[in-house]
Amino acid sequence: MAVGGAGARGPPGPGGGGKGYGTQIGGIGRGGGGLARIQNFVVFVPGTKVGDQVKVRITKVHRRMAFGEVVND
Repeated sequence: MAVGGAGARGPPGPGGGGKGYGTQIGGIGRGGGGLARIQNFVVFVPGTKVGDQVKVRITKVHRRMAFGEVVND
């Protein structure tokens, strides 16, 4: 059993720490929020729609997905 690092769980997701990622919203989730891919993670971004070019800050990372919010710089 692997401990730490990538191991059986796959690579780590995008980190938080206030870093913004420029991305394009490529889909819509069941709840109506936008979906983007950042570092091969699906990121749910509420308040966006398909085609939006946004800067996203990651707020929560799970094993296979993450949640983010739009950053207004």
